[in-house]
Amino acid sequence: MSEPPVERRFQRVPFDGDVRVYTGSAMAGTRLIDISLKGALVDRPAGWEAKPGQIQRLELRVGSGVIISVGTTVAHADEREIGFRFERMDLDSFARLKRLIELNLGDPELLSRELAALGS
Repeated sequence: MSEPPVERRFQRVPFDGDVRVYTGSAMAGTRLIDISLKGALVDRPAGWEAKPGQIQRLELRVGSGVIISVGTTVAHADEREIGFRFERMDLDSFARLKRLIELNLGDPELLSRELAALGS
């Protein structure tokens, strides 16, 4: 019997961008698939180690050099994709992420609800 789908609290926004993934002394470039206020899904770099709970850092490069830097943990990984849960980010990165989500959601009320959910 299959499990019911998990209800998401945060709207995912499909977004094409470049990502750098860091762990220890290693770095790999990859492609962003989608993003939310709480996490991101990326293409798994070839040979990249990713186990649930592992701490990694992402740099999301959006448009003309805008960088969102965030400390993450691996939420899930398979041979094609890695899902990251955002854990720590500086205020400037959060402001950039919020603006990116706001521009792509197209619904200010939805963004307000998601921001409120971050605090709960």
